[in-house]
Amino acid sequence: MTAEETVDIFDVLRKLRHKEVEAIAWDYRKAMIAFAPVIGAKPSSGVLFGAAGNVAFYRGDPSTTGISSLVTSLTFSTKKQTSLTNRFTMFGHENRWRHEGDYRFQWTSLDTYGLGSSADTTTGVQADFNFFRLYQTSYYRLRPGLYAGAGLYFDNHTDVGPRSGEEATWTGSPYVEYSEAHGLPLDSQTAAGTSLDLLWDNRDSFINADHGWLAKASYRTLFDGFLGGDSNWQKLNLDVRTYASLSHDRRHRLAFWGYADLVVGGVAPFFDLPSTAGDTYGRSARGYAEGQFRGERLAYGEVEYRATLMKNGLLGMVAFLNTTTVTNLDTDERLFDSFATAGGAGLRLLINKRSKTNLCFDVAFGKQGSKGVYLAIQEAF
Repeated sequence: MTAEETVDIFDVLRKLRHKEVEAIAWDYRKAMIAFAPVIGAKPSSGVLFGAAGNVAFYRGDPSTTGISSLVTSLTFSTKKQTSLTNRFTMFGHENRWRHEGDYRFQWTSLDTYGLGSSADTTTGVQADFNFFRLYQTSYYRLRPGLYAGAGLYFDNHTDVGPRSGEEATWTGSPYVEYSEAHGLPLDSQTAAGTSLDLLWDNRDSFINADHGWLAKASYRTLFDGFLGGDSNWQKLNLDVRTYASLSHDRRHRLAFWGYADLVVGGVAPFFDLPSTAGDTYGRSARGYAEGQFRGERLAYGEVEYRATLMKNGLLGMVAFLNTTTVTNLDTDERLFDSFATAGGAGLRLLINKRSKTNLCFDVAFGKQGSKGVYLAIQEAF
Protein backbone atom coordinates (compact mmCIF):
# COMPACT_ATOMS: atom_id res chain seq x y z
CA MET A 1 0.00 0.00 0.00
CA THR A 2 1.45 3.38 -1.01
CA ALA A 3 1.36 6.62 0.98
CA GLU A 4 -1.15 7.98 -1.55
CA GLU A 5 -3.62 5.22 -0.61
CA THR A 6 -2.95 5.30 3.14
CA VAL A 7 -4.87 7.34 5.70
CA ASP A 8 -3.60 8.14 9.19
CA ILE A 9 -5.42 9.63 12.16
CA PHE A 10 -4.42 13.17 11.23
CA ASP A 11 -6.02 12.75 7.81
CA VAL A 12 -9.23 11.71 9.57
CA LEU A 13 -9.10 14.76 11.84
CA ARG A 14 -8.59 17.04 8.84
CA LYS A 15 -11.63 15.54 7.14
CA LEU A 16 -13.72 16.05 10.27
CA ARG A 17 -12.66 19.70 10.25
CA HIS A 18 -13.56 19.90 6.54
CA LYS A 19 -9.97 20.47 5.49
CA GLU A 20 -8.22 18.87 2.55
CA VAL A 21 -6.23 15.72 3.18
CA GLU A 22 -2.51 16.40 3.23
CA ALA A 23 -0.98 16.68 -0.22
CA ILE A 24 1.51 14.00 -1.21
CA ALA A 25 4.18 16.51 -2.26
CA TRP A 26 6.63 15.61 0.47
CA ASP A 27 9.97 16.96 1.57
CA TYR A 28 11.93 14.09 3.16
CA ARG A 29 13.95 16.64 5.15
CA LYS A 30 10.83 17.52 7.15
CA ALA A 31 10.55 15.68 10.48
CA MET A 32 7.57 13.40 11.06
CA ILE A 33 6.17 13.93 14.55
CA ALA A 34 3.63 11.88 16.49
CA PHE A 35 2.36 12.17 20.07
CA ALA A 36 0.17 9.80 22.06
CA PRO A 37 -0.87 9.08 25.63
CA VAL A 38 0.77 6.22 27.49
CA ILE A 39 -1.65 4.15 29.55
CA GLY A 40 -1.10 0.73 31.03
CA ALA A 41 -1.59 -1.55 34.00
CA LYS A 42 1.08 -3.95 35.26
CA PRO A 43 1.81 -5.54 38.65
CA SER A 44 5.16 -3.72 38.79
CA SER A 45 3.68 -0.24 38.31
CA GLY A 46 -0.03 -0.38 39.02
CA VAL A 47 -1.86 1.96 36.66
CA LEU A 48 0.62 3.78 34.43
CA PHE A 49 -0.12 7.04 32.63
CA GLY A 50 1.82 9.72 30.79
CA ALA A 51 2.75 10.81 27.28
CA ALA A 52 5.14 9.72 24.55
CA GLY A 53 6.41 11.40 21.44
CA ASN A 54 8.04 9.99 18.31
CA VAL A 55 10.13 12.03 15.90
CA ALA A 56 11.18 10.33 12.65
CA PHE A 57 13.36 11.91 9.98
CA TYR A 58 15.87 11.26 7.19
CA ARG A 59 19.44 12.58 7.24
CA GLY A 60 19.81 11.87 3.52
CA ASP A 61 17.93 10.70 0.45
CA PRO A 62 15.44 7.97 1.53
CA SER A 63 16.60 5.79 -1.36
CA THR A 64 20.06 5.48 0.24
CA THR A 65 19.50 6.47 3.89
CA GLY A 66 17.43 4.71 6.54
CA ILE A 67 14.79 6.46 8.58
CA SER A 68 15.91 7.75 12.00
CA SER A 69 13.63 7.71 15.02
CA LEU A 70 13.62 9.13 18.53
CA VAL A 71 11.04 8.10 21.15
CA THR A 72 10.73 10.08 24.37
CA SER A 73 8.26 9.37 27.18
CA LEU A 74 7.36 10.72 30.59
CA THR A 75 5.20 8.50 32.77
CA PHE A 76 3.80 8.34 36.29
CA SER A 77 2.18 5.46 38.13
CA THR A 78 -0.17 4.84 41.00
CA LYS A 79 2.79 3.26 42.85
CA LYS A 80 4.52 6.67 42.91
CA GLN A 81 6.92 5.85 40.09
CA THR A 82 8.26 8.50 37.72
CA SER A 83 10.13 7.65 34.52
CA LEU A 84 11.74 9.83 31.85
CA THR A 85 13.17 7.87 28.91
CA ASN A 86 14.79 8.72 25.60
CA ARG A 87 15.62 6.00 23.05
CA PHE A 88 16.79 6.51 19.50
CA THR A 89 18.23 4.99 16.34
CA MET A 90 19.82 7.43 13.90
CA PHE A 91 21.38 6.90 10.48
CA GLY A 92 24.01 9.13 8.93
CA HIS A 93 24.05 10.15 5.28
CA GLU A 94 23.83 7.04 3.05
CA ASN A 95 23.87 4.90 6.22
CA ARG A 96 27.61 5.31 6.68
CA TRP A 97 27.06 5.66 10.41
CA ARG A 98 24.38 4.38 12.75
CA HIS A 99 23.90 5.54 16.35
CA GLU A 100 21.70 3.91 18.99
CA GLY A 101 20.97 5.24 22.47
CA ASP A 102 18.96 4.36 25.57
CA TYR A 103 18.84 7.00 28.31
CA ARG A 104 16.66 6.60 31.41
CA PHE A 105 15.98 8.58 34.58
CA GLN A 106 13.66 6.74 36.95
CA TRP A 107 12.49 7.16 40.51
CA THR A 108 10.85 3.81 40.82
CA SER A 109 10.23 0.50 42.56
CA LEU A 110 10.20 -3.14 41.54
CA ASP A 111 9.02 -6.39 43.05
CA THR A 112 11.95 -8.77 43.53
CA TYR A 113 11.59 -12.51 43.06
CA GLY A 114 13.85 -15.53 43.09
CA LEU A 115 15.87 -16.38 39.99
CA GLY A 116 14.78 -18.76 37.24
CA SER A 117 11.66 -19.11 35.10
CA SER A 118 10.23 -21.61 37.61
CA ALA A 119 10.27 -19.02 40.41
CA ASP A 120 7.07 -18.26 42.29
CA THR A 121 6.19 -14.67 41.34
CA THR A 122 2.78 -14.48 43.01
CA THR A 123 4.43 -12.77 45.99
CA GLY A 124 7.59 -10.70 46.10
CA VAL A 125 9.46 -8.11 48.16
CA GLN A 126 9.25 -4.63 46.70
CA ALA A 127 12.41 -2.54 46.41
CA ASP A 128 12.51 1.25 46.02
CA PHE A 129 15.43 2.80 44.10
CA ASN A 130 16.58 5.53 41.76
CA PHE A 131 17.87 4.44 38.37
CA PHE A 132 20.03 6.14 35.76
CA ARG A 133 21.01 4.48 32.47
CA LEU A 134 23.25 5.64 29.65
CA TYR A 135 23.71 3.25 26.74
CA GLN A 136 25.35 4.59 23.59
CA THR A 137 26.48 2.48 20.61
CA SER A 138 27.92 3.76 17.34
CA TYR A 139 28.32 1.65 14.19
CA TYR A 140 30.26 2.09 10.97
CA ARG A 141 28.96 0.50 7.76
CA LEU A 142 31.27 -2.17 6.35
CA ARG A 143 28.99 -2.95 3.42
CA PRO A 144 25.27 -2.38 2.71
CA GLY A 145 23.37 -3.78 5.69
CA LEU A 146 26.47 -4.80 7.66
CA TYR A 147 27.86 -2.69 10.54
CA ALA A 148 30.60 -2.97 13.15
CA GLY A 149 30.47 -0.87 16.27
CA ALA A 150 31.40 -0.20 19.87
CA GLY A 151 29.41 1.05 22.83
CA LEU A 152 29.44 2.45 26.35
CA TYR A 153 27.13 0.96 28.98
CA PHE A 154 26.35 2.49 32.36
CA ASP A 155 23.62 1.43 34.82
CA ASN A 156 23.37 2.99 38.27
CA HIS A 157 20.86 1.90 40.94
CA THR A 158 21.00 4.10 44.04
CA ASP A 159 19.12 4.47 47.34
CA VAL A 160 18.03 0.84 47.11
CA GLY A 161 15.87 -0.20 50.03
CA PRO A 162 12.55 -1.71 51.03
CA ARG A 163 9.30 0.00 50.18
CA SER A 164 7.42 1.23 53.24
CA GLY A 165 5.83 -1.77 54.92
CA GLU A 166 8.35 -4.26 53.48
CA GLU A 167 11.09 -3.72 56.10
CA ALA A 168 10.38 -6.97 57.97
CA THR A 169 10.96 -9.14 54.89
CA TRP A 170 13.78 -7.09 53.34
CA THR A 171 16.72 -9.03 54.80
CA GLY A 172 15.34 -12.24 53.28
CA SER A 173 14.47 -10.68 49.93
CA PRO A 174 15.96 -12.12 46.71
CA TYR A 175 17.87 -8.85 46.15
CA VAL A 176 19.58 -8.94 49.56
CA GLU A 177 20.28 -12.68 49.48
CA TYR A 178 21.81 -12.54 45.99
CA SER A 179 23.86 -9.41 46.74
CA GLU A 180 25.26 -10.73 50.02
CA ALA A 181 26.07 -14.12 48.48
CA HIS A 182 28.12 -12.42 45.76
CA GLY A 183 29.76 -9.66 47.79
CA LEU A 184 27.80 -6.76 46.26
CA PRO A 185 26.79 -3.61 48.16
CA LEU A 186 23.15 -3.29 49.22
CA ASP A 187 22.37 0.43 49.09
CA SER A 188 23.74 1.12 45.59
CA GLN A 189 24.93 -1.00 42.66
CA THR A 190 26.63 0.15 39.45
CA ALA A 191 27.56 -1.65 36.24
CA ALA A 192 29.77 0.10 33.68
CA GLY A 193 31.80 -1.00 30.70
CA THR A 194 32.16 -1.20 26.95
CA SER A 195 30.97 -3.39 24.09
CA LEU A 196 31.98 -4.67 20.68
CA ASP A 197 29.06 -5.09 18.28
CA LEU A 198 28.31 -6.64 14.91
CA LEU A 199 25.01 -5.88 13.20
CA TRP A 200 23.22 -6.99 10.03
CA ASP A 201 20.03 -5.05 9.25
CA ASN A 202 18.35 -4.99 5.84
CA ARG A 203 14.80 -4.28 7.07
CA ASP A 204 12.80 -1.76 5.10
CA SER A 205 12.03 0.05 8.40
CA PHE A 206 12.88 -0.62 12.02
CA ILE A 207 9.80 1.36 13.13
CA ASN A 208 7.32 -0.97 11.40
CA ALA A 209 9.02 -3.50 9.14
CA ASP A 210 7.32 -5.31 6.26
CA HIS A 211 10.31 -7.44 5.30
CA GLY A 212 13.99 -8.02 5.96
CA TRP A 213 16.24 -9.34 8.71
CA LEU A 214 18.02 -8.02 11.77
CA ALA A 215 20.84 -10.07 13.32
CA LYS A 216 22.95 -8.57 16.09
CA ALA A 217 25.74 -9.78 18.37
CA SER A 218 27.03 -7.66 21.24
CA TYR A 219 29.81 -8.66 23.64
CA ARG A 220 29.92 -6.44 26.72
CA THR A 221 32.70 -6.26 29.29
CA LEU A 222 31.83 -4.56 32.59
CA PHE A 223 34.64 -3.50 34.93
CA ASP A 224 35.04 -3.21 38.69
CA GLY A 225 35.96 0.42 39.45
CA PHE A 226 35.20 1.81 35.97
CA LEU A 227 32.76 4.72 36.46
CA GLY A 228 32.03 3.27 39.88
CA GLY A 229 31.32 -0.28 38.69
CA ASP A 230 30.96 -2.83 41.49
CA SER A 231 32.14 -6.03 39.76
CA ASN A 232 33.87 -7.57 36.77
CA TRP A 233 31.55 -9.47 34.45
CA GLN A 234 30.84 -10.16 30.80
CA LYS A 235 27.62 -10.50 28.85
CA LEU A 236 26.76 -11.74 25.37
CA ASN A 237 23.59 -10.49 23.69
CA LEU A 238 22.23 -12.09 20.50
CA ASP A 239 19.17 -10.71 18.70
CA VAL A 240 17.44 -11.97 15.51
CA ARG A 241 14.23 -10.62 13.90
CA THR A 242 12.55 -11.28 10.56
CA TYR A 243 9.23 -10.65 8.82
CA ALA A 244 7.21 -12.58 6.25
CA SER A 245 4.17 -11.57 4.17
CA LEU A 246 1.22 -13.93 4.03
CA SER A 247 -0.54 -12.05 1.20
CA HIS A 248 0.52 -10.19 -1.93
CA ASP A 249 -0.71 -6.85 -0.58
CA ARG A 250 1.17 -7.40 2.72
CA ARG A 251 -2.00 -6.85 4.71
CA HIS A 252 -1.29 -10.13 6.53
CA ARG A 253 2.19 -10.70 7.94
CA LEU A 254 4.14 -12.71 10.48
CA ALA A 255 6.95 -11.28 12.58
CA PHE A 256 9.50 -13.41 14.45
CA TRP A 257 11.81 -12.37 17.26
CA GLY A 258 14.39 -14.38 19.14
CA TYR A 259 17.18 -13.30 21.43
CA ALA A 260 19.54 -14.52 24.11
CA ASP A 261 20.96 -12.44 26.95
CA LEU A 262 23.75 -14.35 28.67
CA VAL A 263 26.09 -13.52 31.55
CA VAL A 264 29.13 -15.52 30.42
CA GLY A 265 31.58 -14.60 33.17
CA GLY A 266 31.80 -12.85 36.53
CA VAL A 267 28.96 -11.62 38.75
CA ALA A 268 26.35 -9.14 37.55
CA PRO A 269 24.51 -6.86 40.01
CA PHE A 270 21.01 -8.10 40.78
CA PHE A 271 19.05 -5.56 38.72
CA ASP A 272 21.45 -5.98 35.77
CA LEU A 273 20.77 -9.70 35.43
CA PRO A 274 18.86 -10.61 32.23
CA SER A 275 15.12 -10.37 32.84
CA THR A 276 11.70 -10.13 31.25
CA ALA A 277 11.06 -6.76 29.55
CA GLY A 278 14.78 -6.08 29.75
CA ASP A 279 15.17 -5.09 26.08
CA THR A 280 15.77 -1.49 24.98
CA TYR A 281 12.12 -0.53 24.57
CA GLY A 282 10.79 -2.86 27.29
CA ARG A 283 8.45 -4.55 24.81
CA SER A 284 9.51 -8.18 25.18
CA ALA A 285 7.57 -10.70 27.31
CA ARG A 286 4.27 -8.82 27.08
CA GLY A 287 2.11 -10.39 29.79
CA TYR A 288 4.86 -10.18 32.43
CA ALA A 289 6.21 -7.34 34.53
CA GLU A 290 9.68 -5.92 34.15
CA GLY A 291 12.05 -8.18 36.07
CA GLN A 292 9.33 -10.68 36.97
CA PHE A 293 11.58 -13.52 35.78
CA ARG A 294 15.30 -12.96 36.14
CA GLY A 295 18.47 -15.01 36.00
CA GLU A 296 22.07 -15.28 34.85
CA ARG A 297 21.05 -16.38 31.33
CA LEU A 298 17.90 -15.79 29.35
CA ALA A 299 16.51 -17.00 26.02
CA TYR A 300 13.39 -15.55 24.42
CA GLY A 301 11.17 -16.20 21.42
CA GLU A 302 8.08 -14.51 20.01
CA VAL A 303 5.84 -14.78 16.96
CA GLU A 304 3.31 -12.08 16.09
CA TYR A 305 0.57 -12.10 13.46
CA ARG A 306 -0.12 -8.63 12.04
CA ALA A 307 -3.14 -7.71 9.94
CA THR A 308 -4.48 -4.52 8.38
CA LEU A 309 -8.21 -4.31 9.11
CA MET A 310 -9.07 -1.35 6.88
CA LYS A 311 -8.12 -0.99 3.22
CA ASN A 312 -6.77 2.50 3.85
CA GLY A 313 -4.39 1.17 6.52
CA LEU A 314 -5.84 3.24 9.36
CA LEU A 315 -6.67 0.36 11.69
CA GLY A 316 -4.89 -2.94 12.26
CA MET A 317 -4.59 -5.75 14.77
CA VAL A 318 -2.02 -8.18 16.13
CA ALA A 319 -2.00 -11.50 17.97
CA PHE A 320 1.18 -12.75 19.62
CA LEU A 321 2.70 -15.60 21.60
CA ASN A 322 5.99 -15.38 23.49
CA THR A 323 8.03 -17.51 25.85
CA THR A 324 10.98 -16.88 28.16
CA THR A 325 13.36 -19.30 29.82
CA VAL A 326 15.79 -18.16 32.54
CA THR A 327 18.44 -19.87 34.66
CA ASN A 328 19.08 -20.09 38.38
CA LEU A 329 22.57 -21.54 38.54
CA ASP A 330 22.54 -21.72 42.35
CA THR A 331 19.74 -24.31 42.16
CA ASP A 332 21.06 -25.88 38.94
CA GLU A 333 18.11 -24.62 36.87
CA ARG A 334 19.29 -24.38 33.27
CA LEU A 335 17.90 -22.81 30.13
CA PHE A 336 14.87 -24.70 28.77
CA ASP A 337 14.21 -26.47 32.10
CA SER A 338 11.10 -24.30 32.52
CA PHE A 339 9.28 -21.58 30.58
CA ALA A 340 7.25 -18.44 31.21
CA THR A 341 4.86 -18.33 28.25
CA ALA A 342 2.40 -15.52 27.53
CA GLY A 343 0.06 -14.48 24.75
CA GLY A 344 -2.28 -11.71 23.80
CA ALA A 345 -3.73 -9.47 21.13
CA GLY A 346 -3.96 -5.81 20.30
CA LEU A 347 -5.11 -3.04 17.99
CA ARG A 348 -3.07 -0.66 15.86
CA LEU A 349 -3.99 2.91 14.90
CA LEU A 350 -1.83 4.59 12.25
CA ILE A 351 -0.75 8.00 13.55
CA ASN A 352 1.89 8.86 10.93
CA LYS A 353 1.68 7.29 7.47
CA ARG A 354 5.06 8.69 6.35
CA SER A 355 7.02 6.89 9.06
CA LYS A 356 4.46 4.04 9.43
CA THR A 357 4.24 4.79 13.15
CA ASN A 358 1.36 3.11 14.98
CA LEU A 359 -0.30 3.72 18.30
CA CYS A 360 -0.27 0.26 19.86
CA PHE A 361 -2.81 -1.10 22.35
CA ASP A 362 -2.13 -4.62 23.66
CA VAL A 363 -3.55 -6.95 26.30
CA ALA A 364 -1.51 -9.98 27.35
CA PHE A 365 -1.72 -12.84 29.85
CA GLY A 366 0.92 -15.11 31.34
CA LYS A 367 1.27 -17.80 33.96
CA GLN A 368 0.68 -17.41 37.72
CA GLY A 369 -2.12 -14.94 36.98
CA SER A 370 0.19 -12.40 35.39
CA LYS A 371 -1.33 -9.91 32.93
CA GLY A 372 -0.66 -6.52 31.42
CA VAL A 373 -2.31 -3.74 29.42
CA TYR A 374 -0.06 -1.60 27.22
CA LEU A 375 -0.46 1.58 25.19
CA ALA A 376 2.66 2.70 23.39
CA ILE A 377 4.10 4.23 20.22
CA GLN A 378 5.94 2.04 17.68
CA GLU A 379 5.80 -1.71 17.16
CA ALA A 380 7.17 -4.06 19.79
CA PHE A 381 9.80 -5.29 17.30
